Amino acid sequence: MMLILSPRLPSRSRLFLSPSLPTSPPPPPLPPSPSPTSSSGGQQAAMASPARIDVDKLSVEQLKALKEQTDLEVNLLQDSLSKIRTAATRLENATAALHELSLRPQGKKLLVPLTASLYVPGTLDDAEKVLVDVGTGYYIEKTMTQGKEYCERKVNLLKSNFDELLEMATKKKSIADEMGMFLQAKLRQASPSSSS
Repeated sequence: MMLILSPRLPSRSRLFLSPSLPTSPPPPPLPPSPSPTSSSGGQQAAMASPARIDVDKLSVEQLKALKEQTDLEVNLLQDSLSKIRTAATRLENATAALHELSLRPQGKKLLVPLTASLYVPGTLDDAEKVLVDVGTGYYIEKTMTQGKEYCERKVNLLKSNFDELLEMATKKKSIADEMGMFLQAKLRQASPSSSS
């Protein structure tokens, strides 16, 4: 029996690598929310660039709706960042496990994880071949070196995606903060007129 690194056991007894990546790419971010601007172009600027709105002309309810939408987008981006970080960590752990296994001799006695808390005894049969989970239930047999390269490529891809999403989330967060300030200012302007 060979060491299997996956919650699912393949029918073949080979070393198996599964970084538990999502089987599909993360959902695309929502369309950009309107960016606050107080240009004098007003509606013409909004028509020319749908991402720009003169927030001074929006009502409190409209500002609240825009703020909620922007906050939702920020939350979705932060959730995607968390998932990417988790997947990258699993891939890095898988790379470390592959490196450790490549140093072990054939016939080495091991404990094979079936679940997070259930292990069964096993024997390392051939550490030069690994099965790589490429998603949607497909596995590709690779050499140990190819398995490590696969993990490193995926980690680099996830890190570049992480950087792009982080930049986008930072911009959305600043837009949400600006919307919040505009909303507070509108509420302060509206409160004296409502009391008199």
